[in-house]
Amino acid sequence: MRIFPTAAAFCMLAAASYAQSFEASVSGGVSQISNGEIGALEAGGSQLELDSGFRLAFRLTLNPGRFHGYELGYAYNRTHLTFPGQPSQGMAIHQGFGGALLYGTPEGSRIRPFAAGGIHFSNFVPPGASAQYGQGENKFGFNYGGGIKVQVSGPWQVRFDVRQYNTGKPFGLPGASGRLLQTEFSAGVGYAM
Repeated sequence: MRIFPTAAAFCMLAAASYAQSFEASVSGGVSQISNGEIGALEAGGSQLELDSGFRLAFRLTLNPGRFHGYELGYAYNRTHLTFPGQPSQGMAIHQGFGGALLYGTPEGSRIRPFAAGGIHFSNFVPPGASAQYGQGENKFGFNYGGGIKVQVSGPWQVRFDVRQYNTGKPFGLPGASGRLLQTEFSAGVGYAM
């Protein structure tokens, strides 16, 4: 029967026509890690620690209302894992995230400050491992923050984000306590349709 595919296409077109604007953006910046001690290799041993690094993020935003929107994205974070008495080694954190945006000015304004909040997963890939072979560990969390979008010319805009990602600590190592806090400071460019 062809009723289901036709009904699904109709629903997707109806949802797309309801949206007032769609944005795509890419951002780069700093990923600052707080409370980066993730545990020890053996009970009572020295703590392994994640340090700050850079971040590259891709975002898709749907703004169905004058003062609110929804965002989905992916970010690649490059950090270092420090072993006691050893040189640090490069490590990746892949993030998928989604959430809501509340704007301080209505749709169509040149300057749009916003508050953001949502959920995410972080895939921690230790040195020498590969995410594409499933060698990372996923942890879920929540995120919050804000930023500003400024229309510069036609559909082009610049954006600045400050967000914090609150995540469980990876790898289940002895002595790990608290939550990993990762703060994003980024700037980017976007295209609005």
